[in-house]
Amino acid sequence: MSEATGSFKRTPLYEVHRQLGAKMIPFGGWEMPVQYAGILEEHRAVRERAGLFDISHMGEIEIAGPGALEAIQRLTTNDASRLSIGEVQYSALTTPEGTFVDDITVYKFADDRYWLTVNAANTEKDVAWISDHVATVAEIRNISDTISLLAVQGPRAQEILQKLTSVDLSTLKYYFFVQGNVAGIPCCISRTGYTGEDGFEVYSPPQHATTLWNALIEAGAPVGMQPCGLGARDTLRLEAKMALYGQDINDRHTVLEADLGWIVKLEKGTFIGREALAHQKAEGVSRKLVGFEMLGRGIARPHYAIAKEGTPIGEVTSGGPAPSLGKNIGLGYVAAQYAAIGTEWDIVIRGQPVTARVVRTPFYKRAR
Repeated sequence: MSEATGSFKRTPLYEVHRQLGAKMIPFGGWEMPVQYAGILEEHRAVRERAGLFDISHMGEIEIAGPGALEAIQRLTTNDASRLSIGEVQYSALTTPEGTFVDDITVYKFADDRYWLTVNAANTEKDVAWISDHVATVAEIRNISDTISLLAVQGPRAQEILQKLTSVDLSTLKYYFFVQGNVAGIPCCISRTGYTGEDGFEVYSPPQHATTLWNALIEAGAPVGMQPCGLGARDTLRLEAKMALYGQDINDRHTVLEADLGWIVKLEKGTFIGREALAHQKAEGVSRKLVGFEMLGRGIARPHYAIAKEGTPIGEVTSGGPAPSLGKNIGLGYVAAQYAAIGTEWDIVIRGQPVTARVVRTPFYKRAR
């Protein structure tokens, strides 16, 4: 449930964030916490112990009825027919050109009932897109206002959450979910994550959000879990090379150009954008999203030009320090001939070329 104040929405935990001294910023139409103790401290908490995030701004769309699977298959690039009940799938809604409407996760609750978790700023757009294309096939419901969403991320996440639920979290595999009580509250618990660490998402009724947040904070206190904001979420996801809609992926770049070909299942049959993606796969992409590290002094920022010997070859989409690695990193689209690992080119920072090198991604991988 969201509360609209002025031009921005607020999650049910807005007052909790203010009481904790969070710095609040506009994000995707919402007023959200960017940091509490500080981005670096929160980043390290997630990498070393655990962090708690309020991600209730994310949208949820239910697709139900006998034609639910047909609808999902028509809308998304991945193959939802492979999902078992209780499984989650990363996928994309695409335009006829194969570019992104949104990147999403698909939850299968039953053969005739699915959830899509979508990006906050895209919720209304996604609902309209889905309704325009499959409203005659399945029932479409925007259920975002009936759901609060918290994420516990980090190597101690399972230990912390296990204190509050009888669900055996050790049996919950990566990209699966289960329904059960957390702190006595009926919840849906999934194990996906957006930080590069192990972690869980807890979906609950919004009226219980504060109770659930406080219970998690108390359970995590002995091991040093910290509340975390969008700032740490961004540095963590960048180290893990997890794309951010609106920066790294959008309606101007295809799923293949975004280096996400593994979620494109051309063999499943017809879906929106299939023809364009099949053609591009056959021809080869002309540009590609790559990860790079800075060799010279400077931080790459979105929209900085990428150049080779003074000639523009691309643009930075995300960039900044990688606290876990002690270097500055980034993502950007470059012409395909400059995308190979080890290739060097320049990031143009305030008019000056600074050398960077294409590297393997993800930049950071947690110990399994």
